[in-house]
Amino acid sequence: MKVLVTGAAGFIGSFTSKQLLERGDIVVGIDNFNDYYDVSLKEAREAMLTPFDNFSMVRADISDRCAMEKLFAEEGFDKVVHLAAQAGVRYSIESPHSYIQSNIVGTMNILEGCRHNNIKHLVYASSSSVYGANTAMPFSIQQNVDHPLALYGATKKANELMAHTYSNLYDLPTTGLRFFTVYGPFGRPDMALFMFTKNIIEGKPIDVFNYGNHRRDFTYVADLVEGVVRTMDHTAEPNSEWNAADPDPGTSRAPYRIYNIGNQQPVELMRYIEVIEECVGRKAEKNLLPLQPGDVPDTWADTEGLAKDVGYQPSTPVEVGVKNFVEWYLEFYKDELKESA
Repeated sequence: MKVLVTGAAGFIGSFTSKQLLERGDIVVGIDNFNDYYDVSLKEAREAMLTPFDNFSMVRADISDRCAMEKLFAEEGFDKVVHLAAQAGVRYSIESPHSYIQSNIVGTMNILEGCRHNNIKHLVYASSSSVYGANTAMPFSIQQNVDHPLALYGATKKANELMAHTYSNLYDLPTTGLRFFTVYGPFGRPDMALFMFTKNIIEGKPIDVFNYGNHRRDFTYVADLVEGVVRTMDHTAEPNSEWNAADPDPGTSRAPYRIYNIGNQQPVELMRYIEVIEECVGRKAEKNLLPLQPGDVPDTWADTEGLAKDVGYQPSTPVEVGVKNFVEWYLEFYKDELKESA
């Protein structure tokens, strides 16, 4: 197959592209290489992909309508994995316009490209952030998600609604995947694992919000990517039993699906920090702070739908995933660490 992967120089996008390439698919990646965080990290991810003859990278922005129309018309994709987005819950409070441009306008361009170019299946990244003010655990696709706590979550909810309209109007198969706290090698510098590891190694204090009383359904990147690829292969279909009088939020009479991808084993934040400390070999100095605006205390994914329909459920424990990250970090930044030693 020929697959478009948006955000291919991103954390999840690069690993997804690599898995598709390794099994023989032709992958065209697109990324704007913006400076939201260190561009050299994005270039290092791209370097993992360039040795593959079946890979090419387009440097463009998905919010550029003309560029996207040209790309879809020229390439003739079979399927699309849409992972590009302006990431980060907290940054959406500081810079809301960038989220509308990337997550709303950009996704609109992807949907239009799929509509006009006979795409067989669109898989796109949603987020556990859509659950917002919900407190019933575990988070289920059957729950109402109309109370986001930050604009980032609102844009992801909007993406799901936009996808449904295209599934309904144009019979475009779409599947939204609500990601739960993804971590692992090559992870983003604005994520807790990266910041905690960096500061602990450098002997600096770490900011621990909600006084450490968080629980997160941490999902290892390799597990998540396996779920993404399997979902791409499992094209969304209409639910013949869908009832408009009692609508199921996760399915539709249109070819539309929503799934959670999480480890289904929430971990206390303090335990997560302990694992990092064990891997680094140094104790953290903790700066305990109140809950941040836009944050939720806990996340926990109900992945029953994914397991039932796609036959997959993430399982990597944090002890393994964090160890892999710390080993990658020490190798990737070894020169900088030597200089600062």
